[in-house]
Amino acid sequence: MSTSAVANPFESAKADLHEVLRGLRRDSPVMEMTLPTGATAWLVTRYADAQRALTDPKLGKTTSAGGFSYRDMVPPDVAKAVSRHMLTINPPDHTRIRRLVSGAFTARRVAEFRPRIEELARHLLDEMSGADQLDLIDSFAFPLPIQVLCELLGVPTEDQASFRRWSDAIVSGGVNPAGLPPALISIVAYIRELLVAKRRHPADDLLSALIEVQDNDDRLTDDELISMVYLFLIAGHETTVNLIGNGTLLLLAEPDRWARVVAEPELIPNAVEELLRYEGPVQSSTFRTALATTEIGGKTIPEGAFVLVSLLSANRDSERFPDGDRLDLDRPPTPNLAFGHGIHYCLGAPLARLEGQIAFHALTRRFPKMRLAVPMEEILWRPGMLLRGLTALPVIPG
Repeated sequence: MSTSAVANPFESAKADLHEVLRGLRRDSPVMEMTLPTGATAWLVTRYADAQRALTDPKLGKTTSAGGFSYRDMVPPDVAKAVSRHMLTINPPDHTRIRRLVSGAFTARRVAEFRPRIEELARHLLDEMSGADQLDLIDSFAFPLPIQVLCELLGVPTEDQASFRRWSDAIVSGGVNPAGLPPALISIVAYIRELLVAKRRHPADDLLSALIEVQDNDDRLTDDELISMVYLFLIAGHETTVNLIGNGTLLLLAEPDRWARVVAEPELIPNAVEELLRYEGPVQSSTFRTALATTEIGGKTIPEGAFVLVSLLSANRDSERFPDGDRLDLDRPPTPNLAFGHGIHYCLGAPLARLEGQIAFHALTRRFPKMRLAVPMEEILWRPGMLLRGLTALPVIPG
């Protein structure tokens, strides 16, 4: 471990992370940090350096990125089954799998799902009506995207509660590692059974399409299918939960801001982009490993070193976004890194944006007088390096 490495800034449940990142952007934009595993990684915090790191072919994926490996905690077949998706592999395998998955997960399929997303949002809001106070994460921000993804994939409704339990355990694995292995084993076993059922009885859903998709004689293997379903269910829904939760918090933080979005619903698409930039659902990229010595921001990154890109910090960099620490719903759309960049750019970004827009339209129409139920300083963030989301969001629907 490097003696000059800074402490991990991502484990606080408070909202002061941005202050820490602002200091790093100013003083140490590419800096070694200590990971929970005891290893170190180079943390990249400025936009230009982040964009460079996310497209550097010398920074690739390995099975033990960050000193962490599923092989150390679950049987080999389970570890393999959750390690063959697009965020864990390099070209040419990455190129091949992304091409196949893109053939099933099309923009048209996402767009056609809009009426169903709107229907699911209305149903959840109906259940919320009449409550004096509720947790918006538990009541709306979580169930909406998990229901959308489960229906899109063809997961039976009665199994969605199990997915929530497994997802919570997997996402919080850095804080509660004991819950991670059983959750991984359970979700892999379930997806395997689901694949058998879909092969016997294919339907008009994404999982059936992934099973059938091919390019000449090329198809996804079973491990690749399991890994992609795992990625969709865990990463896919968690990002949207955080987009809705974080965004609602920021809009409610200033009553005039919420009132404006209520009065100007046409502002919502642009507001979603600014919310993604300002308090995005993903704190950091997944780990890269230097496949060869490279340079980022004037620092030499030796072969074998781990690299972590702070998307959250890069999106506040005032060199790229003037007055970047200010939330401005009128800010002209400027490409941000909320969903990554380069070959690992999130394939589900259009679905997350669509769900976010539908969610904010639905919330502002149904609850125009909604307000926070507790002071801002009582609202806590989930600890962890990857995702940026709230533990709860107590609101008074009004």
